[in-house]
Amino acid sequence: MKISIVNGPNLNLLGKREKGIYGNSSFEEWFEKIKPLFPQIDLDYFQSNIEGEIVSYLQKIGFIADGIVLNAGAYTHTSVAIRDAIAAITTPVVEVHISNILTDWELKVF
Repeated sequence: MKISIVNGPNLNLLGKREKGIYGNSSFEEWFEKIKPLFPQIDLDYFQSNIEGEIVSYLQKIGFIADGIVLNAGAYTHTSVAIRDAIAAITTPVVEVHISNILTDWELKVF
């Protein structure tokens, strides 16, 4: 079984940014900790701050992976292109978020 984790913008800064929200570990550190927990699964990951690269990666793996775990970051709210890529592929996609998407910050801004 092959599962691909796809991370969007600013997730390359995990462990450095807003540690109270996102923690102290980089994604690479986290990824190395979870791989041994699922030895029967071929896990890989991809991260980009560029929308088109995420679309291209989804198209690349979207017919060969058994599942995709997607944290599109800010693109979750704005990207029609990523949404269309997900609709076009056959691999199931699960959207996740590291933080609470209904934060006090969001309520104050809007």
